[in-house]
Amino acid sequence: MDMLGGSQIAEAGLTDWRKLAQGLHARYLVGDFRAAVRFVTAIAEAGAAIGHHPLVAIGPGYVHLELVSNDAIYREADGTEHVVEWVTQRDVDLARQITEIAADHELVADPASVSVLELGLDTARSATIAPVWAALLTGRPEAQGHGSPSDEVRDPLGRVPNLWFGDTDEHDDDPRQRFHVEVYVAPEVAEQRIAAALAAGGTVVDGSGAPGLTVIADQDGNTGIVCVDTSAVKKS
Repeated sequence: MDMLGGSQIAEAGLTDWRKLAQGLHARYLVGDFRAAVRFVTAIAEAGAAIGHHPLVAIGPGYVHLELVSNDAIYREADGTEHVVEWVTQRDVDLARQITEIAADHELVADPASVSVLELGLDTARSATIAPVWAALLTGRPEAQGHGSPSDEVRDPLGRVPNLWFGDTDEHDDDPRQRFHVEVYVAPEVAEQRIAAALAAGGTVVDGSGAPGLTVIADQDGNTGIVCVDTSAVKKS
């Protein structure tokens, strides 16, 4: 099934869901664990009908859901096809059903609270070093390029954050930071997240990509990036 572009996701009008990194994310507030299980059971029944299910995490007072297809088709300009992990129409359809199920269970969505953490490593030799990181992070060689046409390391078991590689020139003796964290947040909380980091003593070192990418440095110069998938935001 074809992967969906950001504008297609935005036009779907999924009010409870936010596009973060590769998937759609939603968080619903629940009164207790039993309510969470009843909700997830209803979702399981809906998913079984179409042969697709979300990733589920249950915590104190919430159920967190991620929808992503592991068989989405990405086509390059020359027509070359890749099977990737991304949002498809199947995910959008199930997201709508889950929203209806949540309403039936009288659950409230908390879309502003969803967040995804990924790791970034700047390198000129991703194909060379990726096997090391695939082994170190996951113990599985197939994690290199899993669900991606790049060398990105993604754990098929979902135990650790994704590690992607940013292109850079060779700099064997260059002290520049190579590792950084990327925090994907809902569009409506990006400004607040940045303001909180600045109030804590951080500084914006690169805002040229804002609001999609804002690079924040701590007092020691270590950087992290606040990320928003602006392509999946419906224009008002």
